[in-house]
Amino acid sequence: MPEEPEVETERVREGIADRLEHGGADRLLRVIALSTALLAACAALAALQSGATVNHALVLKAEATRLQAEASDQWAYYQAKGIKAAIQDASRTAWLAAGKQPPATHDAEQARYAKEQQDIKQAAEGKERERDAKSADADRLLERHHGFANAVALMQVAIALGAVAALTRVRPIWYGSVTIGAVGVIMFGLTLVR
Repeated sequence: MPEEPEVETERVREGIADRLEHGGADRLLRVIALSTALLAACAALAALQSGATVNHALVLKAEATRLQAEASDQWAYYQAKGIKAAIQDASRTAWLAAGKQPPATHDAEQARYAKEQQDIKQAAEGKERERDAKSADADRLLERHHGFANAVALMQVAIALGAVAALTRVRPIWYGSVTIGAVGVIMFGLTLVR
């Protein structure tokens, strides 16, 4: 009787086991890739928000600097009016020392300089208040920027750990990646609503 062909079941079983192992590993790789892609998308959003926030803060700081320059100009103008008033007073004193009555315009001009000084002082103080408000707004935005930047850093670390997990196929590394990424996403969300 002819011999039946011998089927090597051992080799088939090993092939099936390999396929199942690789199928499980392929599933793990897909999950790691998906989680890493989601983290990358969140990191991109956080980075955009971080950049927009810092740009707005820089614009406010530039406006605060402009307002400081305008306030300084106002204070210089205030001092100039004070000098003119002092000159008028010295002129008035010279007239009186000479035994003459100073012209009526002296008193009027001195009063005008004092009034102008008050108006200039109010304008300068107003610019300083506006400067302080813009600078405080910029500082708050910079704090917000730091929150976004820290969230981006955490998500980048999580993405790197995801890559390591994909290369080594070690689940605990991926769990660490997901945990750190979740902390970064939460930090991004909290900073966003703040």
